[in-house]
Amino acid sequence: MRVSFLALGAGLVLASLPTASDAQRADNDILPRSVALQHEGENAQRAGNLDGAIDYYESALAADPRNRSAIIALAQVARAQGLPGKAIALYREALLLEPNDVVALAGQGEALADKGALELAREKLADARRVCSDACPQVAALEKAIDAGASKRVVAAEAIAPKPVVTTANPPSGQN
Repeated sequence: MRVSFLALGAGLVLASLPTASDAQRADNDILPRSVALQHEGENAQRAGNLDGAIDYYESALAADPRNRSAIIALAQVARAQGLPGKAIALYREALLLEPNDVVALAGQGEALADKGALELAREKLADARRVCSDACPQVAALEKAIDAGASKRVVAAEAIAPKPVVTTANPPSGQN
């Protein structure tokens, strides 16, 4: 009986390992379970349940780590939560899977603009324009985010740095 349980356990472990057919799947051939979980996340996000959406998107990525749409959705939630640094990192993950994804390029550019990194945001804008030759709404949104970031008042570091205290060299009267 013990041998049967060991064989069953070994079979479960082997079944969870990637197979040759997994390695041969196309990059856009995302597992159906991952897609279904992503759709649940979208429903939760539309309903305003960002924590639930995160759970579904993370589950979608556990089911298939190549689900770039789920990564981008997580990045969008991070921006909605006011976490542009996290969004930038997530968009970077999506761009590792597909460097010419205009949604990820523009989204990362918007998150960079949110952080005030306007020069890097402009670089993403140039990349997005290169990928999207027609008028893309993502490019227009990134242009708007950069303009909004540029219109914010920028204060130089020197203007807010602590100033040294100046004392007079003359001692108070009566102390010679």
